[in-house]
This record gives sequence, C-alpha cells and structure tokens, in this order.
Amino acid sequence: MAVFTYRSAEFHYSDTGSGIAVVFLHGFLENQSMWKDLISAIPKKYRAITLDLPGHGQSHNLGYIHTMEDMAEVVKALMNELKLKKAFLAGHSMGGYVALAFAEKYPDFVRGIILQNSTARADSHTKKLDRDRAIALVKENPKSFVRKSIPNLFRPKNRITMREVVTWVKKEALKTSPQGIVAALEGMKIRPDREVLLHFAPYPVLFIAAQNDPILPFKTLESQLKAEKVTPCVTENGHMGHIEDSEKVCKSLLSFLAANT
Repeated sequence: MAVFTYRSAEFHYSDTGSGIAVVFLHGFLENQSMWKDLISAIPKKYRAITLDLPGHGQSHNLGYIHTMEDMAEVVKALMNELKLKKAFLAGHSMGGYVALAFAEKYPDFVRGIILQNSTARADSHTKKLDRDRAIALVKENPKSFVRKSIPNLFRPKNRITMREVVTWVKKEALKTSPQGIVAALEGMKIRPDREVLLHFAPYPVLFIAAQNDPILPFKTLESQLKAEKVTPCVTENGHMGHIEDSEKVCKSLLSFLAANT
C-alpha cells in the first residue's frame, strides 16, 4: 500500500497491473479492502487502483463535512500523483456518488463510470432525516452504530449464510473514524442530483442494481437503468454486490471494460 498527501492529509491507495486504469471507490463504512476479491479476478492488462476515501480505512479526515466533491478532489489528486490522464471510475454506493461528482467536474478524465448499488439521485427528504438520526447515533456510540449497520447492507438470508463475511466487513468498518463517519453522512445528505449525467454524459455508464437491495430499493432505480448512456446489470441479492453477487458483478465489469476499450 502506498501513501500520497493532499491538503496536508495522508491518503492510502494500492496500484496493481498495467494498461488502462480503473479506479475503485468503496462505499460508506468500507475501505479499499472491500475490493480485494474483485481485484484478484481482473486481468493484469488493466491497472486496478483502490483508495481509502477521506475518514475511511487508513486515510485521514479533511474536515467535519466530506462532500462528494471533496472526495472527488482526492480522487483527482491521486490521478495527478499517478500521472493518469484518463480512467474508468467504479464506485460502490457512496463511491458511486463520488464517481459522479468527479465525472461532472472532470469529464475529460473519465473513460467510463461503473455504478454499483448506487444512485445518481439526491437524498429524499425522508433519507435526509435518516442521515440526521444516524449522525446522532454515531455521536452517541459509534461502534454500536457500525455493528448494527453492516448486517443491514446484506440481503436478509445472506446475513446468516455469509455470517463470516459479514463479521469481516464489520471488523473493517470499525476502522472508520467517528469523525469520518459523521463527515460522510453530512456530505451524502447534501449531495445534488446528478441523474442528467446518465442521459447526456460523453462516456459510457455501467449501472449495477440489486433486486433485493435493502438500502436502495430496486423500484427507485428502474428509470435510471433505462437512461440513454446506461448499460444495465441486475443482480439478485443485496447492497453488497461485489461480495454477494461477486461473479456476476465481475463478469459485467469485465464485459463493460472490454466493450469500451
């Protein structure tokens, strides 16, 4: 694992393979270790880059609110560090929000976007209230919040059949600093709607959605899956597609990369 500095904060990343770059952006309460199985299945002809986003994993915080635009600037700083002119951005959940924020500001640096268990829409009023409640819980007892949140990302039956994996994800999530958790929740709450990018972006988009996602109901994503620039992929399990539906997600990703390189 390597480190670079941005705004006096340290950010940890990994860089494997060579050729066309794919930058993987993890979700809320995750870190770059979430991608390990997917990365191991990607041919070395692709350059797979993973990053601990602000306040997650081993990366430092930037402030009390991490907007998606703040996180996108960290991604841009990493691309500058690696002298990357263009890359695919693959984002899971919050990582997808970051990918879209990056793509909106730096479209010329984007080969394509992969949204996995994510959405281009802003939070609804109800969701914003949920974020506020979550922030209050984190401030009261961050470890309890993490332990209760992680199982809810998985399809109910997988919480039992994949118990060991859920425990591992929980262990990794507990590495997230309380400030990082709150800063991300505040940032997600105020992110703007970017659905227009799915219709008019100058790059292709792979949109992976799950039929039994407990966080992002499939019904709320159907119109986005039909957007002009989108190649849809529907999986059958929960919010953690790169783990619960790893084979299908990997196959869809590789097909998308092959079709657009």
